[in-house]
Amino acid sequence: MVDADRTNTATETHRGAYGEFGSDSGGLIDRSFRERIVLVGVSMPPASAEDTEASLEELALLVDTAGADAVASLVQRRQSPDPATYVGRGKVDEIRALAEEVDCDTVVFDDELTPAQQLNLEKQLGRSAIDRTAVILDIFAQNAASPEGKAQVMLAMLRYRLPRLRGRGLVLSQQAGAGGIGARRGPGETQLEIDRRRIVRRIHRLEDQLGQMRRTRLEQRKSRRQSRFGQVAIVGYTNAGKSTLLNRLTSSDVLVEDRLFATLDATTRRLQLPGGERVLVTDTVGFVKKLPHQLVESFKTTLDIVGEADLLLHVVDASGADPEGEMKAVRSVLGEIGAADVQELVVFNKVDAVPDAGRLPAGHEGAVAVSARTGEGMDKLLEAISARLRSLLTVVELHIPFQRADALAVAHREGEVLVEGTDEAGFCVRVRLDEAGESRLAEFVVPPVAGAR
Repeated sequence: MVDADRTNTATETHRGAYGEFGSDSGGLIDRSFRERIVLVGVSMPPASAEDTEASLEELALLVDTAGADAVASLVQRRQSPDPATYVGRGKVDEIRALAEEVDCDTVVFDDELTPAQQLNLEKQLGRSAIDRTAVILDIFAQNAASPEGKAQVMLAMLRYRLPRLRGRGLVLSQQAGAGGIGARRGPGETQLEIDRRRIVRRIHRLEDQLGQMRRTRLEQRKSRRQSRFGQVAIVGYTNAGKSTLLNRLTSSDVLVEDRLFATLDATTRRLQLPGGERVLVTDTVGFVKKLPHQLVESFKTTLDIVGEADLLLHVVDASGADPEGEMKAVRSVLGEIGAADVQELVVFNKVDAVPDAGRLPAGHEGAVAVSARTGEGMDKLLEAISARLRSLLTVVELHIPFQRADALAVAHREGEVLVEGTDEAGFCVRVRLDEAGESRLAEFVVPPVAGAR
């Protein structure tokens, strides 16, 4: 058990991203002081005890990022969660005793609680009980900077809170200036329904706003597509070094901090590859194990760019304790957003912090080892990006009459000319083209000879 001195340094409670449904109405971490937190994990098959401990260690980092201190932790082994309290009745008593011993403010569970479980636990523990999802939502609320990011986080939070309004309707109504603690039961229930409708209306407004932002983003992407730049998206576990890699590749100055979810908004920069090709590289929000479904749904407008990319740079922290587990978590989210089939280039980052290169996970064909911090391996990475993007293009044979030298210029401009020669009738060109370039030069394409190799 680890204890820590309680910090009473007052800070302004963050309410901007919460709006009228702030931290005082939803049970999320209160940032007016450093809360003391007890962490609770449940080890259920097929997860091992080591998996549960690793997940609790990550939860402690999340809690710290959210602005609180994890002062103790507790693990229970079960075959399935208890429907009423997630953990067993005896374990609830043990958690309450531990919470009183360390004088904690909140108990955080490593898995998502149902609204009924949360309510029952708060009654029996005599203090706030929240889950991993609430902590992650809290961190996103702190870090959202752009109007789109704030709207996405607010939408996720309202979707999470809507089924959890039971028992809190009068409080919300009082904050809004309608009703009060002393209201009779009947009007109180009516006011709870009013609160629910208000949240539903707000959800609909946010969905409309994000829909408009999505349409604007699609127009921007259409312009980018017309520019014929290749699209590369950087994905990976949070704090794997994605923003540092973007800065190293493109000589930009995207915010870099050694903490979870330091950046949420997608950032796009232009990159010129060794062969002269220009591509657009986009840094995306980091993923994490047990990423809340509400966030995935809300951030789909931002994550669309991942599914539309020509190539994914999957950045993995080579110095981490569980690179394979983090890769699995990232690929799970990629599947959820419809990007599982996009070509992937695995980039093992932070190799400068790995004493033995043999520790890098094997079985990832074509993976590149780099250090975004020192620049080690960047040349190999650029070559690998070029090769992967070229592999997506089609090699075609063109025969262009001498009088159509303009078409020859198009071939040079639209693609990569591999071989160029002449015969008695015109130019013979072998060129690597994308779909649009091949369509523009379709009249000059020489059909492959049957049986030719």
